[in-house]
Amino acid sequence: MATSPAYAVIDPRDDRESFSISDLSAEFDVTARALRFYEDEGLIAPERRGTQRIYSHRDRARLAWILRGKRVGFSLGEIREMIDLYDLGDGRRAQRQTAIDRCRARVETLERQKHDIDAAITELTEFVDLLEAGRAQDERG
Repeated sequence: MATSPAYAVIDPRDDRESFSISDLSAEFDVTARALRFYEDEGLIAPERRGTQRIYSHRDRARLAWILRGKRVGFSLGEIREMIDLYDLGDGRRAQRQTAIDRCRARVETLERQKHDIDAAITELTEFVDLLEAGRAQDERG
């Protein structure tokens, strides 16, 4: 099973000091347009050299958070709140606790949705069975 780019492990020891838009686009399988959107939303803040964007390790790590959060259904506001907590200077304790709380709440929501989906599938299957039985009866006579 391949690892999704959004779940790629960010290696802080990567020997490059910076990354281009094409580096991050390829690494995370996102478009340059998506990266510019996240920049416009204030989620990442690449340095500008003329028209070229230069992304730092921080931007790269924030992008991983963004994509992971989006994949599991967090809003950009929720993602922003979680990644901005990194800067509190508390050893990431608040960030971790907030992420844990948000993830647990998201799991509960998904479990409820899963239950609702399973119930809908059961009801639809029973209804199809009823309709097919009626059709079979009509065809017999």
